[in-house]
Amino acid sequence: MTREKALEILHEYTKSESLRRHALQVESCVAAYARKFGEDEQAWRVTALLHDFDYEMHPEAPDHPMKGEPILESLGVPAYMRRAILSHANYSGVARESLLEKTLFACDELSGFISACSLVKPSRKVAEVEPAGVRKKMKDKAFARSVSRDDIIQGAAAMGIDLEEHIAFCVKAMQADAESIGL
Repeated sequence: MTREKALEILHEYTKSESLRRHALQVESCVAAYARKFGEDEQAWRVTALLHDFDYEMHPEAPDHPMKGEPILESLGVPAYMRRAILSHANYSGVARESLLEKTLFACDELSGFISACSLVKPSRKVAEVEPAGVRKKMKDKAFARSVSRDDIIQGAAAMGIDLEEHIAFCVKAMQADAESIGL
């Protein structure tokens, strides 16, 4: 499965520009971790791009991502990628075991939160986001209230990475890809 094919699938099933941007933002963080860990960057990119491909069709738990998984199987997405996608949902019953699974989960909510932090900056760009500011905003329960702070914290812990380090790493990854991720 190539990144280009994953983008085709994403665009076929996801019409919302904000959800497409979210997929690109998660991809940015996950791909940076793939490089850091010496993993298959293309495979990790594909997994990140497809993790919410079915969200518009199935926005309610537990339908997402459970009902999307057979679609991905029919499109030739490898089992380990589908498993990682299933594992990013806490209610799926699929434990996060592989490094890819843990990384996808750790980057999903955090990338969305960093994006929200970007959008309240005067320039509305991720270039202005500082890791300390992200941490401070996490304490504000009214800010980006739909983003699970617990998932962000648990994601970093599952990877065995300090939360501050994880935030800084993802901010840097998103800043490096700012133009392509819409920030």
